[in-house]
Amino acid sequence: MNSSLHVVMFTDQHPNTLGGMQTSVELQRKFLSRAGHRSTVVSPALRGRDAAPDPDVLTMPALPLGPGEYGMSLPSKRAIAAVLDGLRRRGPIDVIHVQADFWGAAVGYAVAAALRVPVVHTMHNHVEAGLRATMPLPGLFQRAFGLMQRRVLHTGRPAPADSWAYLRGFASRAAVVTAPSTHFAELLRDHGVCRTAEVIPTGLDDDVAHELLAEPRDRNPRDRPVLTWIGRFSAEKRLIPFLQAVAASGITAQVDIFGDGAERHRAQRMAADITASTVNFRGRVPYRQMLAELRRSDALVQTSQGFETQGMTVYEAAALGTPTVLSDHRIAADLPRELVWLTPDDTIDGLARALSRATGDLREGHRLGGRAVDAERFLQSRQTELMIGAYRRAIAGR
Repeated sequence: MNSSLHVVMFTDQHPNTLGGMQTSVELQRKFLSRAGHRSTVVSPALRGRDAAPDPDVLTMPALPLGPGEYGMSLPSKRAIAAVLDGLRRRGPIDVIHVQADFWGAAVGYAVAAALRVPVVHTMHNHVEAGLRATMPLPGLFQRAFGLMQRRVLHTGRPAPADSWAYLRGFASRAAVVTAPSTHFAELLRDHGVCRTAEVIPTGLDDDVAHELLAEPRDRNPRDRPVLTWIGRFSAEKRLIPFLQAVAASGITAQVDIFGDGAERHRAQRMAADITASTVNFRGRVPYRQMLAELRRSDALVQTSQGFETQGMTVYEAAALGTPTVLSDHRIAADLPRELVWLTPDDTIDGLARALSRATGDLREGHRLGGRAVDAERFLQSRQTELMIGAYRRAIAGR
C-alpha cells in the first residue's frame, strides 16, 4: 500500500478568489484528501473580505494588486522565513506543488531548496500573453519578475530576457513539469521551457458531475437559446468584445454572464443598449451552481484568444454535454468536435457570425442537450490520480 503524502501547494492568489488556478487548487485539495493524503496551501492573504478559517491555508502578507480582490506578496527573506517556520510546525513535507508563476513560485522554490524537497510545477499561466493583455508596460513587468527570480533563487545568471526564459528558470529546478492542456504543453516544449510537460488538466468535481448528469435535460429547442459566459471581467477574457458581438449579430437569446471584475460597470452600460437579446449579470455563484447553470444552458461562449492555458469552463461544458462557441481554436485540440462552434477569425464580426450560426443551430435542435462525451476522462479524481503519480516520481527521483 502506498504511504500517504503531505503536499504543499504554492499559489499566486488566495484559494477563495476567482480564477481557474484557484478552482484547480481547491479540487486538488478535495481529491487528495479523498485519496488519503494531506495538503497545505501557501498563498497571499485574502483582500477585501474575510475568509472562513482554514487550518490548511497558510497566508503571507498581501499588497493590493489592482482595484479588485487580488493581492501580491513580496518574496522577501522575512516572508520566506515565516513560511518555513509555519510549514515546519505542520510536520514533514513530501513534495511541493507550485501552482504559481510569480511571487508564489519564487517563495515555493526558495522553500523547497531550504527543505530539500522536490518540486512539481503546474504551469497555469501563459505569462507572455497574460502580461501583454493585462499590463500597460508588459516588458517592464517581465523584467521586474525576472529580477525577482534571480534575487530570490540566487541563480547567478542575468535576469531572463523574455517570458519563456523566465519560465525556464523555474522549470529547470522542477522534478516534474505539468501543463493543463495539450496545446500549452506543446507551447512550453516549443519555447524550450522544458523537454517534457505532462498534460494533467483541471477536472470536473466527480460528485457534482455525477449528480448533474443524472438529472434529465430538456432537449426541446428554445426560441431564445440560453448562452452562458463565465469569467473575470477583465480585458484578456474579452467580455466587452463579446457584448459588442451580441449587439452586432442581432441574435435573440438569453445571455447569462457569471463573474465579476474591473470591467463590470462598462459591461453593464453596454448591455443596457442591447435590445434583441436579454443580458443578465448573475455575479459570482458557488461552484456547483455555476456547473448546474452550465448544464442547463444551450451553449457556453468562450471569448479569450491566445491567453488560456486550458480554458476550464470549456472542459466542464464538454463533460456536461453542453456545446461551446470557441474563440481560441487551440483549445479545441482536447475537445469533441461535435460540441464546438469555432469562430471564423479573431474579429468581433467573426464572433458575431459564430453566435448567429450557433443560435440558429440551437433553434433548429442541432447540438442541443448533447450527451456528455467520455465524461470520465474529464473528472477530477482521474486528474488527481495522475498528479499523485507525478508526485511519487518526483520524490523517487530527487
